[in-house]
Amino acid sequence: MTNRWGPIRVAGERWRFALWAPGQEAPKLELEGAKPIAMTRQEGSCFHADATAQPGRRYRFLLDDGLAVPDPASRAQSGGVHGWSVIVDPDAFDWKAAEWRGRPWEETIVQELHVGVLGGFEGVAEELERIADLGVTAIELMPVGAFSGTRNWGYDGVLPFAPAESYGTPEDLRALIDKAHSLGLMVFVDVVYNHFGPDGNYIGAYAPAFFHPEVDTPWGGAVAVDEPLVAAYFRENALMWVEDYRVDGLRFDAVHAIGNPAFLDQLARDIRQRAGPDRRVHLVLENEQNDAHRLQPGLYDAQWNDDFHNVLHVLLTNETDAYYSDFADRPAERLARCLAEGFIYQGEPSTNHQGKTRGSPSGHLPTSAFVSFLQNHDQIGNRAFGERLTLLTDKERLRAATALLMLAPQIPLIFMGDETGSHTPFLFFTDFHDELADAVREGRRREFAKFAAFQDEASREQIPDPNAETTFTSSRPQPGPDAAEWEALYRTLIDLRMRLVVPRLKGATSLDAQVLGDKAVSASWHMADGARLGIAIDLGDAPGGLPDGPGEIVFREGERFIARLVTA
Repeated sequence: MTNRWGPIRVAGERWRFALWAPGQEAPKLELEGAKPIAMTRQEGSCFHADATAQPGRRYRFLLDDGLAVPDPASRAQSGGVHGWSVIVDPDAFDWKAAEWRGRPWEETIVQELHVGVLGGFEGVAEELERIADLGVTAIELMPVGAFSGTRNWGYDGVLPFAPAESYGTPEDLRALIDKAHSLGLMVFVDVVYNHFGPDGNYIGAYAPAFFHPEVDTPWGGAVAVDEPLVAAYFRENALMWVEDYRVDGLRFDAVHAIGNPAFLDQLARDIRQRAGPDRRVHLVLENEQNDAHRLQPGLYDAQWNDDFHNVLHVLLTNETDAYYSDFADRPAERLARCLAEGFIYQGEPSTNHQGKTRGSPSGHLPTSAFVSFLQNHDQIGNRAFGERLTLLTDKERLRAATALLMLAPQIPLIFMGDETGSHTPFLFFTDFHDELADAVREGRRREFAKFAAFQDEASREQIPDPNAETTFTSSRPQPGPDAAEWEALYRTLIDLRMRLVVPRLKGATSLDAQVLGDKAVSASWHMADGARLGIAIDLGDAPGGLPDGPGEIVFREGERFIARLVTA
């Protein structure tokens, strides 16, 4: 597979620039300070131009009507997503942890981070020693591709090959990853292949075939991944992260909106082939369809299990609005199924999906095929006021749920600030202007009209404006008033997981899961070495007493949670 997007070095200071432009007759390459160079049509509607330049030189493309556009596969931008692209030499960085080959998937304990609120790539790098010391083994960066403005969640990116300027340079990102590896931390990057943001996406101007306008998604026409050059665009982006940045894994956002399983399967195969047998590269999906087939060996390692979060959220908060309505009845029974089989919805009709069935049987999959979490960027930031669970439930219940997350055999994910009991909101923020800013603000408020608390216009007007800078700055995580207690809990649980669960995880299978009460469940697993891991959790108003059982008690949280281990 040869690159068909982005500049590549031909020899010495000679670079080749490429643009797929089926909507154009004669696009030109413009290097800053030089006359535009006519591009040559080669295969199909691919245009190429060779030019002498050095890394750091700015360039862009001129369309037939004179519109200047950045390279859709720009490796760096100067002047934002409407500005110039910049030539980057991917081989120039001096990797210190050059021998790093990753860690086994079973060792994964993920912390999700937003680069912007933590102060850019350098700000995240400053946090790494603390994160590694806590015992976390992987950080997951929310999308870092270039977006409009200086602040964004990351899911409005329009140039997915170029790290956002406000976060730092490509070299800064490589330095962050290199430092993480030197500390034994894996680095995952969240990538968005299902849509582009609303400001700065010029692809439709010269390659309308990049999209299927007749296929509707929440973000407009679907990306046409059935078109070979479109599939190549995303494949080359994924390979860039794995090869040029040496990341340890990718999390693929909302692949249900791509709607093309064949593309997803081939993408996984291509990544694994290029990574080779000597590197551990982990691939994780977000997929509302709960498609167990994608998680078979050789494709994707795991899926974010929203079912785990959703049912725990109902049990912890009693909230049943909107998508929580699918988990409102029999929540303990649903949690038991989740612990035993992974997905809760395995082909049953979903009220939140207009009665359509969702999911496929998942009980045959390994426990490590599911990434569990109590909250993440979506489940906090998609709340009107960005409240964390520290403000939505009591400490006893949240500590018990945290123990379940960390000691059950599924792969645990925590969000930045969880480990310090943060009360800081994490809000939805953007940096749009004029009519687009108005549309995003009003769209955000309409989104909450389905919730009981926001039925009138006055209540919806209290929702923070996504474009206000204060919405962004107030989302920087600060330690909670009992930060030391939470950190001690996480240290204890992570230590127990790494010593008692992780070595026994590969090949673990479910034994049973039982409902003990309205909000109480027990579950057990046959571990790889023959040991038996058992847990029980009670999130009810008046805990009825945790059941007795065989084995050593390895952790107990009052009358709310207990974990036992029977060694072989």
